[in-house]
Amino acid sequence: MGWLLESVDVGLLVVIAMVFMLFCAPSSSRADGTIVDEWADVTVPPAPKLSEVSVSAGECALLILDIQNQNCNAERRPRCVASLRPITELLGNCRAKDMTVVYTLTSNATPQDIRGELTPRPGDPVVKASVDKFHGTELEQILNAKQIKTVILVGTSAHGAVLHTATGAAMRGLQVVVPVDGMSATEPYAEQYTAWHLANSPGTRRRAVLTKTSMIKIQQ
Repeated sequence: MGWLLESVDVGLLVVIAMVFMLFCAPSSSRADGTIVDEWADVTVPPAPKLSEVSVSAGECALLILDIQNQNCNAERRPRCVASLRPITELLGNCRAKDMTVVYTLTSNATPQDIRGELTPRPGDPVVKASVDKFHGTELEQILNAKQIKTVILVGTSAHGAVLHTATGAAMRGLQVVVPVDGMSATEPYAEQYTAWHLANSPGTRRRAVLTKTSMIKIQQ
């Protein structure tokens, strides 16, 4: 009889455990749902750490991505306009150290569309592409010819040109520096997502560093 009661107790415990697993599963379990079903319950992860960065002027290039009159204005993307001051200051620091500066454009733009604050100098390379500025352009050849090992990326949109060009650079063995005050999008979430992705994605987390323009030191 004792053996029978013990068996019943064990069986009851199993049933209780199964019920608990069914109705009390942690929120991270998808069960039969999807991330869209769980959207409102997702917890925002901690912000990534920003780091001081030191780069060598001769081995580093500043890439200014798609900052054009059409998409960087107070009506369409005021967050881009707000990023112009730190980008302009960074550009000045890079110019003072004779660093390579490369501009990119969206597919239908021309160099004349680049914001006046960031006007290219004669001889500055300008490439045109969709979101990955390495795809179908001579960007990789430009950087290789100058023996560039590190790229600093600023531009808009964060989740477009910045994210995909940073990934393309990392996949080519380049070190990637992204100052978060130099990237912009129409809405803050796109910038937040991009920062998280760069810091955590298997494709970028070992080669990308998040920083601010004021935290970048350029060594001659």
